[in-house]
Amino acid sequence: VQLVESGGGLVQPGGSLRLSCAASGFPFSSYTMNWYRQSPGKERELVAFISSTGGGRNYADSVKGRFTISRDNAKNTVYLQMNSLKPEDAAVYYCNQGRNWGQGTQVTVSS
Repeated sequence: VQLVESGGGLVQPGGSLRLSCAASGFPFSSYTMNWYRQSPGKERELVAFISSTGGGRNYADSVKGRFTISRDNAKNTVYLQMNSLKPEDAAVYYCNQGRNWGQGTQVTVSS
C-alpha cells in the first residue's frame, strides 16, 4: 500500500490549496478515505472523510464550509480542496486508509 500526498505549500490567509493523494496497492474504490492534519504540539485530527463511492462525506467543524473532499476512483486519487485558509489551518496534512498513512504534505498559512 502506498499513499502519496502532494499540493501543500505556502499560502496567504484567505487563499486556497488543493491537496491530492495518489493511492496504490489496494482496491481504492472499495475503501473510505480520510484526510488528517497535525500541527506542532497538537494531536493528529481528522479533517474529512469520504465513503468509497463518494456519496458520503463528513468534515471537522473547524473546516466545514471551507474544505471539500472528493475522489476520483478511476485515478485512485482523493483530493482536499481548501478555501478561505486561516493561519490555524497550518499543519502537515496526511492521507489515510485504515492503518496506512502517507508521508504528509506541509501547509503553511501566513502573510
